[in-house]
Amino acid sequence: MGKQFNREYMYIEQGYKGNHESWRYLVGILIIFIGWQLLGSIPLLGVIIVKSLGGETFPSDVAGMSKLVGSNLFLFLMLISFVFGLVATFLTVQFVHRQTITSLTTSRNKIDWKRVFFAFGLWGLITILITGLDIFLSPEDYVFNFTVMPFVILCLISVFLIPLQTSFEEYFMRGYLMQGIGLMTGKRWVPLVITSMIFGLLHLFNPEVEKLGYGIMVYYIGTGFFLGILTLMDEGLELAIGFHAANNLLTALLVTADWTAFQTESLYRDISEPELGWDVFLPVLVIYPILLYVFSKKYGWTNWKERLAGDVLRFETVQIMEENESKL
Repeated sequence: MGKQFNREYMYIEQGYKGNHESWRYLVGILIIFIGWQLLGSIPLLGVIIVKSLGGETFPSDVAGMSKLVGSNLFLFLMLISFVFGLVATFLTVQFVHRQTITSLTTSRNKIDWKRVFFAFGLWGLITILITGLDIFLSPEDYVFNFTVMPFVILCLISVFLIPLQTSFEEYFMRGYLMQGIGLMTGKRWVPLVITSMIFGLLHLFNPEVEKLGYGIMVYYIGTGFFLGILTLMDEGLELAIGFHAANNLLTALLVTADWTAFQTESLYRDISEPELGWDVFLPVLVIYPILLYVFSKKYGWTNWKERLAGDVLRFETVQIMEENESKL
């Protein structure tokens, strides 16, 4: 009798459920890039051009674009590009790979929404507590920025679109690329490292980097590794999707600053002079490891070395396992 095939320990191998030739992933990346960066940017670029033709100076940075267009409209148009990217990702998976969205999301038989909401609620609560504590301890660094209608509009935009933005990043990075690179290389650590580095480098042109220096890349790349570890250890995207949505949603609603990527009508505005400090390194070195421990206890994670650095099973091996399982 052969070894039983346990699907819950095979997230990367879910890519075998579709057409998984390497060229399909290369074509898919091109399609997703066109949808996300080219087609998705047309609405924002169009509005900026129209405003500029009306006599306004063409902006050269995020703060300038937000000021020219208006913070809420700018946020809406910026997030729309990620919606285009998410649609392009789903279309690519369904029509180029003939793979289901469920198998791109998880190794479980169906998407575990309880995991999504648990991660969202846990990180949301922690974010609110940390932000509230910092405002309490350093009130001179913040001004109350609340205005009813702009904040209500911000809430509507954020609640509907930010989860789509973060879902795109997870489905593309920890989903599509994680599975594709894993199947191509046959090693689990390779897509973990590559997707984490790409995730960090995609933030390289954020205004925070210009203001704080390249040291903040530790936070971005470290967050990429954290989300990648979540995905591989839990054999699905659910925890990463929930965490990422909570992080960006509350970032948009609670605090903004003139030097951040999210220029919003948030509750507070940070007026302090930015510096690379403990708040950049604390999540990566302390909070993320604690969260991984909490998740591991709740969901019974084991075999860390195998899940993070082991070999990806070959297609033929998976087929044999499935055949043996069907005979049990």
